[in-house]
Amino acid sequence: MISYEPFWNTLKQSDETTYTLINRHHISSAIIDKLRKNKPLNTTTINDLCRILHCQIQDIAQYIPSDSDQTL
Repeated sequence: MISYEPFWNTLKQSDETTYTLINRHHISSAIIDKLRKNKPLNTTTINDLCRILHCQIQDIAQYIPSDSDQTL
């Protein structure tokens, strides 16, 4: 499972908020909802978040092994 918990910690440490992400940087509220619910994001969105927050990908997402992962 991909967790976006690191994103929320990174966001707290930055000068940005969900409001500024939506209104200044044009990140959709649907993306914010996906981050809240650990839903899939595309790499372009992750790239945008890294650029906005001046961080690395591991500051946005982490992989957590889970028994509920899809079967390969």
